[in-house]
Amino acid sequence: MQKYLDRVKNELKLRNYSPKTLQSYIRCLRDYFLFIKTDIEKLDQEKIRTFLLQKQDKGAAPQTINLYLNAIKFFYREIIKSSQNIDIKFAKRSKKLPIVLSRKEINIILESIKNKKHKLLIALAYGSGLRVSEVIDLRVQDINLDDLVLHLKEAKGAKDRITVFPEKLKNHIQNMIAGKNGNDLIFESERGGKLTTRSAQKVFSDALKRSKIKKQASFHSLRHSFATHLLENGTDIRHIQELLGHSNIRTTQIYTKVTNPSIKQIKSPL
Repeated sequence: MQKYLDRVKNELKLRNYSPKTLQSYIRCLRDYFLFIKTDIEKLDQEKIRTFLLQKQDKGAAPQTINLYLNAIKFFYREIIKSSQNIDIKFAKRSKKLPIVLSRKEINIILESIKNKKHKLLIALAYGSGLRVSEVIDLRVQDINLDDLVLHLKEAKGAKDRITVFPEKLKNHIQNMIAGKNGNDLIFESERGGKLTTRSAQKVFSDALKRSKIKKQASFHSLRHSFATHLLENGTDIRHIQELLGHSNIRTTQIYTKVTNPSIKQIKSPL
C-alpha cells in the first residue's frame, strides 16, 4: 500500500498540487486501500461504489464523497494508467447559502479584539476577501501601499491574483511592517514563526463569542461578507470574481442569492 501512496505523493508534487490537496488525496486513498485490501491495481467499479456508499451512510458530506472519488480517479487514471472509465457521478452538493455578517456585525467583532495584531489580521481578511491560509502567508513584499493592492502568490489552485487593500488599514500596516524585510511574514506567531491556521481561526471564533453574535459564522464568513458587501455597493460581479480568484463565475453568483434587492423590497402580507 505504501508504495502506491508514495507514487501518488510524488506525482502530485510534480504537478504542483497544493500541500492541502496532497494530504487530502493521500488520506482518502489510504482509507480506500484499507477497504480494498488486495488487488489494489485492479479497477473494480462496484467496490468503489460500495466504498463511497459506506462513507455516505456514515454521514460523509457530498464534498467529502467527491474528494474520495477525485482521489480514486486520479489514482487509476494517472498512476495505474487504466484505460477503464470510472462511470460514477459526483455526489450532489449542498446548496446552502454562505453565512454572511453585516457591516455592523463586522465592526462589533473588530471592536471586541483588543490585541492590535489580531484585530488587524481579522480586518485585513475581511477588507481584502482573504482565505485564512492567504492571510497567514502574507509577506511584506505582497503589499503595494501606493496602489492599495495585495499580490497573492500561489493562492488556491496555485494561482496568483491581485485583490484590493483597504486604505483604512494603511497606517496600521505601515507601523507593523516597519523594519521588516520584503520576505518577512506580516503576521508572525508569538514565537516568531508562521501563524497556524488554527490560531487565526481561534482569534475569529473567540471574537465572535465575545461579540455575542448568534450566527454560525467561521473565519471564511469574512470572505463571504467581503463579496456580499461589494455586490451591495454595486461592484460588477466579474470584478468580484477576479478579486476572489474564482475560476468559474457560477461560484461567485452564489452571493447574488444572499443579497437579492428585489426580495428585500417585498413586504410580508402579515
